[in-house]
Amino acid sequence: MRDKIYFTSDFHLGAHPLATTRGRESRIVQWLDSIKADADELYLMGDVFDFWFEYATVVPKGYIRFLGKLAELADLGVKITFFKGNHDMWMFSYLKDELSAVIVDNELTIERGGKTFYLHHGDGLGPGDRKYKLLKKIFRSRLCQWLFARLHPNLGISIAQRWSAHSRLASGGQEIFLGEDQEWLVVYAKSILEKQHYDYFIFGHRHLPLEVDLPHGSKYINLGEWINYNTYAVFDGERLRLKEWLT
Repeated sequence: MRDKIYFTSDFHLGAHPLATTRGRESRIVQWLDSIKADADELYLMGDVFDFWFEYATVVPKGYIRFLGKLAELADLGVKITFFKGNHDMWMFSYLKDELSAVIVDNELTIERGGKTFYLHHGDGLGPGDRKYKLLKKIFRSRLCQWLFARLHPNLGISIAQRWSAHSRLASGGQEIFLGEDQEWLVVYAKSILEKQHYDYFIFGHRHLPLEVDLPHGSKYINLGEWINYNTYAVFDGERLRLKEWLT
């Protein structure tokens, strides 16, 4: 019976060092295989790929097992939604055409089982981080995308891989909980609650699996990532749970 909704984020397929991607992809494929019997919807909430750019006739090579498993789920009737993250914001129509996936630019609000959900990758939200917020506007501009598309894929993707080698994931460190007042996505969720109630706020980006109780019975969930944690959330129609995939 297909009655569950799954949420996950931050696979960072292709992240430096590249040798780690195959093992991570294998874990993700095993997890996807485990949910295919009961999944009604699957929300991939950003940074699925460490870099993604769709040229008119070219997409980055690799991840064939992952994409093949998504195709299998789509053929079984699972509804797939991709969120653009800060690493894979240049998604256009390829995954929509191949998987009938929905591509979400920013936030998405949904209601399921009488519960309301506020969904976003999480980048550029909350106070501070003005430098990134400016870069996000530039990178998402049509002019920037047009200029990057003028680069040969060999050059463009190699530039992106060098950038990835200096990311926070490449440094090998793990994130720590900063406290509610310092967790900018928690602060952002509380600001939204002042205007409108949501039962669940679900984000990625933070790279730390978190559950935080918010005012008025609301809950903040961060999905973590698949480098260190292999975490995801599942909604069974009544309750949302944050879980870890154990192979």
